[in-house]
Amino acid sequence: MFKKVLVANRGEIATRLIRACKELGIATVAIYSEADATSLYVKKADESYLVGPGPIEGYLNIHRIVDLALKVGVDAIHPGYGFLSEKPSFAELCEKKGITFIGPTSQAIADMGDKVRAREMMKKAGVPIVPGSEGSLKNTDEAAVFAKEIGYPVMIKASGGGGGRGLRVARGEKELVKNMDIAQSESRAAFGISEVFLEKYIERPHHIEFQILADKHGNVIHLGERDCSIQRRHQKIIEISPSLILDADLRDKMGMAAVKAAKAANYVNAGTVEFLVDDKKNFYFLEMNTRIQVEHTITEEVTGIDLVKKQIEIAAGKPLNMGQDKVKARGFAMECRICAEDPKNSFRPNSGRVTAYYSPGGIGVRIDGAIYKDYVIPGFYDSMVAKLVVRGRDWNEVVSRMHRSLDEFVIRGVKTTIPFLRKIMNDPDFINGNFDTGYIDRKPELLNYAEFEDPIDKVAAISAAIAAYHRF
Repeated sequence: MFKKVLVANRGEIATRLIRACKELGIATVAIYSEADATSLYVKKADESYLVGPGPIEGYLNIHRIVDLALKVGVDAIHPGYGFLSEKPSFAELCEKKGITFIGPTSQAIADMGDKVRAREMMKKAGVPIVPGSEGSLKNTDEAAVFAKEIGYPVMIKASGGGGGRGLRVARGEKELVKNMDIAQSESRAAFGISEVFLEKYIERPHHIEFQILADKHGNVIHLGERDCSIQRRHQKIIEISPSLILDADLRDKMGMAAVKAAKAANYVNAGTVEFLVDDKKNFYFLEMNTRIQVEHTITEEVTGIDLVKKQIEIAAGKPLNMGQDKVKARGFAMECRICAEDPKNSFRPNSGRVTAYYSPGGIGVRIDGAIYKDYVIPGFYDSMVAKLVVRGRDWNEVVSRMHRSLDEFVIRGVKTTIPFLRKIMNDPDFINGNFDTGYIDRKPELLNYAEFEDPIDKVAAISAAIAAYHRF
């Protein structure tokens, strides 16, 4: 087992990784920017080092991070998610310098990171894929010809994309011409390449992903599915396990397809195979994420398996100590992403000082967080500040427990998604499982919630008004 691990990330995922390492008796090294100097994970790590310059560059400089790792004597580096987690050159540099990268090989990251190459590999392996172009498209004219062949609507997707960037829907040729330019520009800005491809757009699908584990000894299993259909701007906001729409037969077929996908990619470590499921229960490969997912928590809650510990053990060469028949899911789990955003203002990020913080508790409640009272949320990073995870014996219990937990969750000083999420928990369609990836877009009434008025702020405003009156 490793003696010391460097966590090449920040925020709640860095705290999560540090906790897993501590339980395994592994010393931890954190890196941080000046903007993150007061973050929880910095305090929890055994060693912490400032990287820079600026709030972003230090987290992305692979040579500086690997040089630091060598200097402080770490055995391995865990990239978390985001930043360098899916950058093949980072994994490759670790491999060359003799540091274990806790994740898949650089080749697997490169193969699955190229969405066109990944589609080709899945098609060859017999995994169902959405009808689409065989490779990247050279120009709009070529895209228009292909769109006519498969029929509108179509999805324009960045070849090197993910996270909703470089992704646009076109329902006709005019939209295709307009959105091709937008998608290419977004792809160039986010991934450094402007290549895009087309897929048939599946109307009102469910976004279902399967968690897989693969060791270095050829063993591959899946740990069941997560339904990630509740999204805003193609980014997940609520995740559920298990899915309400899968029966045992479909679950088995999709799980085996996920295992087949991992084997086709010669995959090792934890990964996620994502699918779209249409209204006729046909499923199609979407992509494979070669890292730990934000929503890994709900799989842990229903299976009792610590995924981060498994990542570390697999990277250290240990075989999986379970077969597919040993994976048992119990009850339901749900994760709500708590983001410092203003849902009423197009989910615009909202940074600032946290003036009050009270987290929920009780049976079946878990918080993976990164903030506390008086913490200043920086404006440079992803807006997610905590993950509220609950589990229950059945769907009704998990919904009611999440509703209760959101009622208890208090974050003041910045706008958050908490009141918006609370509104969803009250929605009959959500409660009855009537949702898909277009759920939020079709329900503008979810934004009709009452804003919290902090009594302290109100008292301060009244006091200032009285003082101004007497002054004049």
